[in-house]
Amino acid sequence: MLWRAIVAFLVLPGVVAFAAPLALMSSHWALFRPRPLGLLVFLAGVVILVWCVVEFYVSGRGTLAPWAPPRHLVVTGPYKFSRNPMYVGVALILMGWAILFWSLLLIAYGVLVLSGFHIRVIVGEEPWLARTYGAQWEAYRSKVPRWLYFP
Repeated sequence: MLWRAIVAFLVLPGVVAFAAPLALMSSHWALFRPRPLGLLVFLAGVVILVWCVVEFYVSGRGTLAPWAPPRHLVVTGPYKFSRNPMYVGVALILMGWAILFWSLLLIAYGVLVLSGFHIRVIVGEEPWLARTYGAQWEAYRSKVPRWLYFP
């Protein structure tokens, strides 16, 4: 199962959060600057994303991939503060790239990606979670917000 988790990480967020932004900016490397805010936001996103993948693997006994989803509802770690912290992590990574390149194109890409995430969560993931985990999902959903929680 570990290899599936690694492949899923490389394929799914790897493409959206790393490969695509770098491809979009491939001819604009002169704009790249190690701005402290950009680095901080980018690294915060990477830490959250990796933490989520570990939680899926350890607590959920699965991966972030649709072909090997967690067997247990993951409500630990960053999932205490957001029902979708993996997407929050990717959003931070994309914001970090936009700041590092000071790029409107990357901001537009981020807005497009986040819009897609929102639709995916509402149309696909939440109905699947309700069918799969029933009352456990409903209890979790009633306590933890879809995106962010500030105690």
